[in-house]
Amino acid sequence: MSFWGVYGLLIEMLIILHTYTVVKAGCRYTLTCDRSPLMQGSERHGLVTAKKDHSCFRTMAINVIVIITIALMSVVLRIFYVIYCSSKPIQTKSTKPVSTLIILGSGGHTAEMLNLLSVLQADRFYPRYYIAAATDNMSLQKASVFENQLADKIGGRMGENAQFMQIYRSREVGQSYVTSIGTTIFAVAHALLLMMKIKPQVILCNGPGTCIPLCAIAFFFKVLGIRWSSIFYVESIARVKRLSLSGIILYKLHMADQLFVQWPQLQRKYPRAHYVGRLM
Repeated sequence: MSFWGVYGLLIEMLIILHTYTVVKAGCRYTLTCDRSPLMQGSERHGLVTAKKDHSCFRTMAINVIVIITIALMSVVLRIFYVIYCSSKPIQTKSTKPVSTLIILGSGGHTAEMLNLLSVLQADRFYPRYYIAAATDNMSLQKASVFENQLADKIGGRMGENAQFMQIYRSREVGQSYVTSIGTTIFAVAHALLLMMKIKPQVILCNGPGTCIPLCAIAFFFKVLGIRWSSIFYVESIARVKRLSLSGIILYKLHMADQLFVQWPQLQRKYPRAHYVGRLM
């Protein structure tokens, strides 16, 4: 069992012990008070019962507040712990391959991502899972061509190390905000199912909006201790003065482990970003 599993078990045991002792002590106190000899037996019994019920209800209410407070504090501490660990450079001596999720976007996003993948160690980052929006067929076709070329170069079959998937968009271009509520919920549920199936160790993305629900779920999995996925975001070369909306969300919410930019002025504006020069 992991450290956080043991920690959670101890918290649960403390909560149960706290509940038992407080409720038992509160009820015992009310049973032994106000036993005046001047009262008749039935009156004394009714008063004690009423005080007992009121005291136990109050004690249970306090106990629920304590439990909620402990749970919220544990979640907040866990989130800060995840953010702290994610901000540290990744140091590993393992040579085992890592499952990699690659999020593609239409147009130049896919071209930039494939250009980035061409310099990665193919025998280090696999199996590779390519995900694109359900309405974006060109990106997966380009990824398939890239994998075929890679298979010819290193030998082997494409299907052994690569899989291609589609994800529903939260909102299509021109779609009303009212109807986008339902599609957003559906898209998040679909993203959750995909992430539970893949559970990648590394996530690579470079700007498409489809990366946000996937990265948010990956961060949520980190907090819960389900899976630790390292999120690497490479901002598009087209972004010269400010980050894209996806980049801003991942940067401001500390969801990305490493965020890379291709222009020095962007790094000066966003100090936690890493300047890597032009990749195209």
